[in-house]
Amino acid sequence: MSTQDTAPRVVVIGAGIVGCSLADELTARGWTDVTVLEQGPLPAPGGSTSHAPGLVFQTGPSKTLTAFATYTTQKFGSLEVDGLSCFNPVGGLELATTPERWADLHRKAGYAASWGIRAELVGPARCKELWPLIDESRVLGGLHTPDDGLARAVLACRAQIERARARGARFLDRHTVTGIEREDGPMGGRVTAVVTDRGTFPADHVVSAAGFWGPVIGRMAGIDIPLLPLAHQYAKTEPLPELAGVNDPRTEASKPILRFQDRDLYFREHTDRIGIGSYAHRPLPVDAFTVPAYDDAEEMPSSYPFTEDDFAPSWEDCRRLLPSLRDTEVAEGFNGVFSFTPDGMPVLGESRALRGFWLAEAVWVTHSAGVAKAVAEWMVDGRPSIDVHDCDLTRFEDAQRSPAYVADRGAQQFVEVYDVLHPLQPMEQPRPLRVSPFYARQQGLGAVFLEGGGWERPHWYEANAPLAAGVEVPERDAWSARHWSPIAAAEAKATREKVALYDMTPLRRLEVSGPGALDFLQRMTSNNLAKKPGSVTYTLLLDEAGGIRSDLTVARLAPDRFQVGANSPADLDWLLRHAPDDVHLRDITSGTCCIGVWGPLARELVQPLTRDDFSHEGFGYFKAKETYIGHVPVTAMRLSYVGELGWELYTGADTGLRLWDTLWEAGQRHGVIAAGRSAFNSLRLEKGYRAWGHDMTTEHDPFEAGVGFAVRMNKGDFVGRSALEAKGPAERRLTALLLDDPAAVVLGKEPVYVDGVPAGYVTSASYGYTLGRCVAYAWLPPLEAGTGTHIEYFGEKVPATVAEEPLFDPKMTRIRR
Repeated sequence: MSTQDTAPRVVVIGAGIVGCSLADELTARGWTDVTVLEQGPLPAPGGSTSHAPGLVFQTGPSKTLTAFATYTTQKFGSLEVDGLSCFNPVGGLELATTPERWADLHRKAGYAASWGIRAELVGPARCKELWPLIDESRVLGGLHTPDDGLARAVLACRAQIERARARGARFLDRHTVTGIEREDGPMGGRVTAVVTDRGTFPADHVVSAAGFWGPVIGRMAGIDIPLLPLAHQYAKTEPLPELAGVNDPRTEASKPILRFQDRDLYFREHTDRIGIGSYAHRPLPVDAFTVPAYDDAEEMPSSYPFTEDDFAPSWEDCRRLLPSLRDTEVAEGFNGVFSFTPDGMPVLGESRALRGFWLAEAVWVTHSAGVAKAVAEWMVDGRPSIDVHDCDLTRFEDAQRSPAYVADRGAQQFVEVYDVLHPLQPMEQPRPLRVSPFYARQQGLGAVFLEGGGWERPHWYEANAPLAAGVEVPERDAWSARHWSPIAAAEAKATREKVALYDMTPLRRLEVSGPGALDFLQRMTSNNLAKKPGSVTYTLLLDEAGGIRSDLTVARLAPDRFQVGANSPADLDWLLRHAPDDVHLRDITSGTCCIGVWGPLARELVQPLTRDDFSHEGFGYFKAKETYIGHVPVTAMRLSYVGELGWELYTGADTGLRLWDTLWEAGQRHGVIAAGRSAFNSLRLEKGYRAWGHDMTTEHDPFEAGVGFAVRMNKGDFVGRSALEAKGPAERRLTALLLDDPAAVVLGKEPVYVDGVPAGYVTSASYGYTLGRCVAYAWLPPLEAGTGTHIEYFGEKVPATVAEEPLFDPKMTRIRR
């Protein structure tokens, strides 16, 4: 087999915009033995790239997708074919015709400031100036993004094909993939070749960049790809007199790409005509296995007949916004097929089940070059230079991979493309999917559930409403009041003053066992785990560059058996990739459950239920015991994510309900309540506890993230150590901010201004009910405590001050007692 030193053999399946971009990125990094296979004719083989209208709006709530889009605009802007640039920077304009949308554009302007995108909120007159054909009387305002524009996708493919070929890559069209060959061994399967109708191509790495055909390629490889092809309507008008002679036919457009999201529409110029895209119609799923071949398709494989009835309501909305359209008709249209996933994000990365088989799927033209760069870095360097955890192919739980789930959620993602979505807004279907053993009891207490990872998660309990009557909480604006209740304040207060039960079942639990378990975990994590059984350690999974892949809580239950509290399926995947033969790993989450018992009365509740000593001397902080609570066998860990005395109690799913009932009954004399995630998040931020994936990712090292205490440089070698040793002084830090106004609230991802200019962004935020202030954590340059900043919330600059950590109980007296 080839090695990296002798240029690995790479086969890319699909010569759309992603495959061509990837070939260019790989060959630029020295991997020049690249073969790109395409079933259709080049350079427009008939996939989504061939019909894509090319709109690139960079700004959105995802920092990762915005980075992908930004790189795409920059790269395509640097490419030319026959003197024509592959990107036309006409800018972007998003219109608001409702107060809700106008408020949302203020929020989006905040995203732009957070992610470094130029953007300006403009009034109706400026919108009219930018797009003279609109009826400005219907417009409340707009968001102008001057660096957005139109990607010429097919042209960009041509440019990148030429560059990649010049470095040694080959592009073979009219080659239909019929199979993926593999070699199986003790460590699992590894890809060896791609079979086509015109021959077999040996490979060390195979990348599926097949677009909506991804599930077809995945089935050949035995790899599940959670992707739903859907048809999306696009139409062009007849020539408009108002556009006659306005645009150069070569560049086609001079006005910004236009979004009318209140009616699920977008617009662009095609010289003297207008192109219109609609998401307003019903979802139109397409079976990837029945898409016609290029030569059998009426137009092209990705282009289905235009369904005029679906477009009719949108056409009337178009005519109301653009009165010039009242004198014209739709000249042509099609239903173009492209890809959606259950969460609307791409699917990227290497399969562990088939080593060397990579995915670069569900990628729109908007993000194409950025995705290709990240995947190329991943393949060549071992990691992308930006965080891609929310695109990782491992992110979906088993319960989220069923064909029914992918179909339901993929269709809903289509419906919600242009919706105003709250960051806490849960999906509506299919629910409930995953529930803890306590679900019936939670329903009985009036739990208000949100959803995460398929789990039903109580955010507060209506049964606690009487407690809220005695708690003063500032009134909230309409946006921050969504998916929130003042009951959360009462639950936080009860946790601080008495005792509360928290359902921690959705937290991922792994069991690591075997003769080599300790040495393996020592090598894979940053802290020292060589402690006696019964110890618990907070530690980090780092990558080779010292970035934080995850944070873990590791309990040593026996000399060769550990329970690991993890974050996502990616943690298990990462550990399994590196585990030696004498180490066994398994995910025990679904077969177990967990209750957090926290509050100053936690010991008084738990101690009478067990014969073991739960005193501070007998059961110290960050210790674990296997014991019984009443009739229930439990693994008890003295941990607290809320800053109060207490334990995490783990048991089997079959005995979980009995554990809840035992604790609930015994806790009545102590005023026990059930508390939800809303209170939990407030309490954890008051203590400054980080949430991986929000506050820290692979883009951050432990010291700048404030978790350097979990790194033991003197314990021997571990993944990421060399990179940490080479790091210089931190240029940024995860910083605690307290909002000055006791009534002010922010939610996360807002820009933070220092000396009047954007300096960073909020990662997590919640009202601290104990502190009487909203707590926000943000990535900022190093700042002294007391430094004044401003957080932009819906266009308003909210004063906030840098605070010393931890904000609550700095001496840890409440936990260590």
